[in-house]
Parts: sequence; structure tokens; C-alpha cells
Amino acid sequence: MKSILFATAAATIAFVGSAQAGLLEDVKAKGFIQCGVNTGLTGFSAPNDKGKWEGFDVDFCRAMSAAVFGDADKVKYTPLTSKERFTALQSGEIDVLSRNTTWTFTRDVNLGLEFIGSNYYDGQGFMVRKDLGVKSARELDGASVCIQTGTTTELNLADYFRTHKMEFNSVVFEKADEIRAAYDAGRCDVYTTDRSGLAAQRSLLKAPEDHLVLPEVVSKEPLGPVVRHGQSEWGDVARWTLYTLIVAEELGITSANVDSMKSSKNPEVLRLLGIEGEMGKQLGVSADWAYNIVKQVGNYSEVYERHVGVNTPLKLERGINALWTQGGLMYAPPFR
Repeated sequence: MKSILFATAAATIAFVGSAQAGLLEDVKAKGFIQCGVNTGLTGFSAPNDKGKWEGFDVDFCRAMSAAVFGDADKVKYTPLTSKERFTALQSGEIDVLSRNTTWTFTRDVNLGLEFIGSNYYDGQGFMVRKDLGVKSARELDGASVCIQTGTTTELNLADYFRTHKMEFNSVVFEKADEIRAAYDAGRCDVYTTDRSGLAAQRSLLKAPEDHLVLPEVVSKEPLGPVVRHGQSEWGDVARWTLYTLIVAEELGITSANVDSMKSSKNPEVLRLLGIEGEMGKQLGVSADWAYNIVKQVGNYSEVYERHVGVNTPLKLERGINALWTQGGLMYAPPFR
């Protein structure tokens, strides 16, 4: 009887392991990653004037592709609205969701999804026209508010106004560009979303200088990539792709110096770049997986500054998205 139980348990473990490993092998077989992104959010994910997708979230997809294939451009992009994104991931239409998505209890536990970490820490804010004369969100009682449906933004807005005993009227849209157009046309008094999103949308208004993001931050919005539950090997690739971007910055490894860093005396650098150890083998990818990420995409700082940093139209300071060594929240487990 005992041997039958052991055999059954072993078979169950083997089946679960096979199911978990399946997506990585499937992705390798088809030759590309299907990545879910925003329908268009400047700095995060949007097609450029040549139709090529680019942005902070897009570069995460490219980093995963570099890890799996040694080529950052083996990615196909599926633009998704807030309402569509989770269904697309649950159904297998996409392999990974990299679309300014907030990590919450319900989404992590109840939707069959797994957040692999936060690549951008944000908070919800409010944007108004300067000529409205408003200096604080506490002055918005009775305002009409443009908002995107299917987001935590809706819930946070209701909570904030209820807490402060204020009233508001929702003007609801599915796509960010629809909200921007409506707000720019004066169909609502206020535009609310993550503050990074407000910076992105403000840069595209007819007269950006005529608009003000109010000082209040009314929520925690840890944004990050998402995979499906039950795909632990695929989730490991996504998770350690994110950590590679972070720890590469911490160790001073950039796309420009990554080749010379192969001769570093730092054992963690050597392990990360595949010179020592078998981390790639443990992850199910090549030994130079992390080297390919940094060489082709860069470290976290390079990605951030290229798309959303102070020298871009968004002009976003690092703030709490700085490394933990610089007072921020970006922290990666040891590569050992």
C-alpha cells in the first residue's frame, strides 16, 4: 500500500512539474514571447512613428526575450485595455502581461495570476487645469472626474471622496487616449490615474503647461509584470529578469561596460554574467542570459532614464524607484 502511495505522489509531482515547465518550453518552440501591453501610454508602452513598440514596460518584454532567446526582439505585442488585460492572460492569449498593472490582494489571489515583483512604485493623483484655481484634492467636492474603467483607480477615487465626505461625478472611458481627449476638450474637471500616467498624458495635451498635478498621492500602486498561476518555471524567468535589471544597476554593470565586466573580481558579477556557476541552467536558459539582458536592453537605470526619466517628456525623478542603496525601494535578492 505504501509503495502505491509513494508512486502516486511521485506521479503527481512529476505531472505538476511538467505543467509548470510547459510554458517556457512552449515559448521556446514557437520562437517568440507574446506580451500584453497598454494600448498606448507614452513612456511605458506605445508604438513610435515607425510602428515599433517602445517604452518602460516594453523593455521588460524585451529583457525577457533576451534571457530566453539571446535576442531582445523576439517579442510580439498585444495591446490591451484595462478590462481586457486579465482575461487575455488567463486565457493564454498572452504569455506575460507588462502593462502598468497594480499588484493587489484580489488580483494576486483570486484571479489565478501571479505578480512577479514591482518594477515601478507609483501612487494615484489628480490633474486639473490651472485656471480652475484648485490647489488641493480636498477642494474637488462636486467635480466631474475622467477615469478609466476596470482599474484600481475607480475604487481608490470612491474611497478617497467617501473618506473626505465629498461628492463626484464619474466620466468613464476604456482607453487612456479617450480619457485624455475628453479631459483636454473640457468634458471633465479632473483627470485621475497613477501619477506616472498623468505625467505621460500631460505631455500630450494641447497646452501641457496649463495643467497641474495636485500634490496629494491617495494610494499605493506597486506596478509590475504578471504571469499565470501554476507556471513557476516561467514565473522564475520573469522574476529574475526583473532582478537582473535591478542588480545590474547596483553592481555598476551597464550595456556599455558589460563586456569588460566579465573580467571583474566580484564573484556576484561573474555569477550574474555566466562566467561562474550554473544559474542559466537552473533557470532553463543559456549561461549568458543575464549578459544578454544587460547588453541588449540595459540595466534598470538605463531603461528608466531612456523612457520616463528627467530628460524625457515625462520628467519623472527616480524617487522611491531609486535603488535601496540610494533611499529607494528597488532591491533584488542575492545572485548566489
